[in-house]
Amino acid sequence: MRSGPSHLGPFDPGFADLPAEMPIFPLTNALLLPGGRLPLNVFEKRYLAMVRAALSTPQRLIGMVQPVEANADRNMQADFVPAVHRIGCAGRIVSFEETPDGRYQLILSGLIRFRIRQELPLAKGGFRRVLPDFQPFAHDMAEHEFQLADRPRFLAVLQEYLKTRQARLDWKGIEEVADDELVVAMAQMSPLEPEEKQSLLECADLDAVVEMMTAMFEVHGATASGGEHRLH
Repeated sequence: MRSGPSHLGPFDPGFADLPAEMPIFPLTNALLLPGGRLPLNVFEKRYLAMVRAALSTPQRLIGMVQPVEANADRNMQADFVPAVHRIGCAGRIVSFEETPDGRYQLILSGLIRFRIRQELPLAKGGFRRVLPDFQPFAHDMAEHEFQLADRPRFLAVLQEYLKTRQARLDWKGIEEVADDELVVAMAQMSPLEPEEKQSLLECADLDAVVEMMTAMFEVHGATASGGEHRLH
């Protein structure tokens, strides 16, 4: 799914260096794609422990997954383990800040998708761990060229969709954003439903993401719904 020449940076691990096990963070509607950035505000005790564990490893990876039941992650009981989708995306901690009130503020950089091969017993800190299978998504870390076949149409459909959702987007400078960055950002930030975002995550490549996302925008754009959402 990665496009560009390559979004891999000098600190990103190679495919051979990916870990055999990894913590997962179940979070409804939090879509991370390879090449994308996802800010996180972490405050639950078990997930504070998860962040500390991830920071202690060379790769600093956290697996972002969505619960099968939307918003199941809002149940903060320590022994509650909701079912999660089997496909997620591993994000590398590229920014980390402690807050005076005991939270961690992170930015994850999407590296590669994975399929959960097996879930392990809860870690000592109470967070979940899995054995990830990265092999089916090895191409996420390869170099690809990507270009929108019809960028004006994509932007027009996006604009109509956002109007129906009463969402606002700063269009200034959007023409300067590269096609791959635009598609990834809109997939992650658009106010789509959790299952729709999961479908985008499971697309084979960015061309498939564009096709599916355009269809979703057109369907939603046919009927105005919901309150106002702001894209940051």
